[in-house]
Amino acid sequence: TYYTPEYETKDTDILAAFRVTPQPGVPPEEAGAAVAAESSTGTWTTVWTDGLTSLDRYKGRCYDIEPVAGEENQYIAYVAYPLDLFEEGSVTNMFTSIVGNVFGFKALRALRLEDLRIP
Repeated sequence: TYYTPEYETKDTDILAAFRVTPQPGVPPEEAGAAVAAESSTGTWTTVWTDGLTSLDRYKGRCYDIEPVAGEENQYIAYVAYPLDLFEEGSVTNMFTSIVGNVFGFKALRALRLEDLRIP
């Protein structure tokens, strides 16, 4: 699963804070997990080489969800990405993955990247 509240972030993780508004009926934990999945390994196609790659090593993890004070059905989803997920030295690759196709995700009514920490 991509929702892992027991995960302890590492100094080498890229940390993102997303403001999420789930669609009606979608729990906030599921919305946070969906963001982590869609922006990391959740969209990878299964191929024969999967035995050579540990998806668990590269996946994003939603490790915390907090309600936004004063806002109904809005949450901050905190997602940690392993640095190895991204091409070394390529900010374009990193931003394409983190903020690329995630924003069209159907489980969410709204999504905004609020903060990003790059080691």
